[in-house]
Amino acid sequence: METINWSDFEKVDMRAGTIISANDFPQARNPAYQLVIDFGELGLKKTSAQITRLYQKEELVGKQVIAVVNFPPKQIANFMSECLVLGVLGEDKEVTLLQPGKSVKNGQRIA
Repeated sequence: METINWSDFEKVDMRAGTIISANDFPQARNPAYQLVIDFGELGLKKTSAQITRLYQKEELVGKQVIAVVNFPPKQIANFMSECLVLGVLGEDKEVTLLQPGKSVKNGQRIA
């Protein structure tokens, strides 16, 4: 495992947000959803997430998640991803979303 220093970590801007919509993403190479996440004062950001193995899109709306919000936009098929939702990668490549233990204000920074 490569180590980083504290200043490297401080560059990563992780925030809590609430998923406000989840839609199928048939153009993605691997099964994924297109998500829109409310980050409060940072506004709404779009992303794609390969979380279809453990989550139905209907159960995602209203769920709080943690995401990196300071990556540059990334083109994924015909979609522009604006953040990276974080999750735990299981042995069978299923992703379990990282979530706050209690409800928090959208846009709050992870420390």
